[in-house]
Amino acid sequence: MATQAAVGAQNSERKATPETLKQQNTQTVDLEDELEPVTGASASDQVILDEKPNSGWSVKPRGRALYDFNELSSVPSSITNAEDGGSSEARRLRFGLQGTAPGGFGYKVIADYADDVIFTDAFVSFKEGDLTLTLGQHNTFQGLEELSSSNDTSFTERAAYTDAFGFERRVGLSATYKLHDFLLEGGVFTDNIDDIGGGNNSFSVDGRVSYATTIHDALIHLGSSVHIRDLGDEIDSVRYRQRPHIHSVDTRFINTEEIVGASDETSFGLEAAIIAGRFHLVGETHWLNVTRTAYADPTFFGGSIEAGFFITQDKREYEGGVFKGVKVNQPVSNGGLGAWQVNFRFDRLDLVDAGIVGGTQDAYMASLIWTPVNDVRLILNYGHLSYSDALDIEQGAPDNFSVNVLGIRGQIGF
Repeated sequence: MATQAAVGAQNSERKATPETLKQQNTQTVDLEDELEPVTGASASDQVILDEKPNSGWSVKPRGRALYDFNELSSVPSSITNAEDGGSSEARRLRFGLQGTAPGGFGYKVIADYADDVIFTDAFVSFKEGDLTLTLGQHNTFQGLEELSSSNDTSFTERAAYTDAFGFERRVGLSATYKLHDFLLEGGVFTDNIDDIGGGNNSFSVDGRVSYATTIHDALIHLGSSVHIRDLGDEIDSVRYRQRPHIHSVDTRFINTEEIVGASDETSFGLEAAIIAGRFHLVGETHWLNVTRTAYADPTFFGGSIEAGFFITQDKREYEGGVFKGVKVNQPVSNGGLGAWQVNFRFDRLDLVDAGIVGGTQDAYMASLIWTPVNDVRLILNYGHLSYSDALDIEQGAPDNFSVNVLGIRGQIGF
């Protein structure tokens, strides 16, 4: 300050005013996660720690640890290759950095260490007003369930269609634009960063339009997404399958096996949600069509409907076209009970069409979630799964049967 005063005395035309100082101190840029997304680089990451004031540079450590204990039971005795009984795993161990750079640029590098070291996010972004451009490995735009962070979902696993239909992060260039109550998202993508190379020249065009408004204190969300993928020269078959809503077993009761002659895949999704005080309701559907050469083209279906209610005075959060983590009203750190939530879901996955008999899975699920403080959760969920047309699991296995699953998760994120 003494130096500035001296300069001011020597040159009265160069004078530091509060207005000019304020202009010099407006370089920090907000950035968005999920991704786990606004969605290439997403809305959960809007608070960035600026470590170099006035420089535009910032860095924030990001991480999450999710550990699961699961049990698969009531499997028919004739199915001998199912991994029934108890199991456990580190579902996600993700760590990395996110931040901003001068000129409106941002970055995010996150890797998952639960199995091998796998990059989940690795991108740079540019933000100018309501427009954000993202380049690198990041989420495509395949619906509300997929884009909401695994830190904030109502069950230990997302709806069955999200994994079965291959929703995942891919390398590409995308743009998001906020237009009043609408969020427009779209991009061109190659493949996942671990699958690029070896002649793989597949690419996709993905887009999503969502609308959010508030009516009588209730938030209303509507959206639609599309995915069009050319499988390229090296991919001539596809397979769609799913675990029984727990990830720590390698059992798949529903499985199309390899669908030969595939050249393209196209999916279309619809989504709707409402948050009214402590109550929320959300539904989503997806149809996936496989274009084949010299064969009939199958169309598969996945969808879910979910209702939830907070026992405590809390609510489900929403921002930037996706669900966010609860902000605990009375955390245990302040002598409160934390946030307690119950959820119910019906989830259907149908992999039977055009001569492909991969089976159908209907899941009736319930969960109880305790969030003692922000970013820490304990989840207990149960599911009764009913299968039909589940052919070729193994010789002598029934086509129609049911199983039960129980999952417990402890998680922390930052």
